[in-house]
Amino acid sequence: MPEMIAYCGLVCSHCPTFIATQNNDDEAREQAAALYAAGFGLRLRKEEINCDGCLSAEGRKLGFCQLCEIRQCCLGKGLENCAFCESPCENLLKLHEVSPEAKASFEALKTK
Repeated sequence: MPEMIAYCGLVCSHCPTFIATQNNDDEAREQAAALYAAGFGLRLRKEEINCDGCLSAEGRKLGFCQLCEIRQCCLGKGLENCAFCESPCENLLKLHEVSPEAKASFEALKTK
């Protein structure tokens, strides 16, 4: 599976929801739902665990990915990724504070 990096730097192709969707794996969907419940207090049914990555225009997206302000900003500015934005927004900076993995991916994209 090719790597897909979200607008914010999160690696969609490492996301349990993305992987479960691409493999059409209901057991993995249940595991992802349990992960979101334990880690974030989100109560999702396995039927809601479907996402083709935030870069996909027409594909399925998990609820919060569909509504993501960072994604909406990039789409509005016509950017391939936030790494190409001249002034990163507060939402992106806050995400990178809690997700060093996203920040590392983001920084790697900036050097390409």
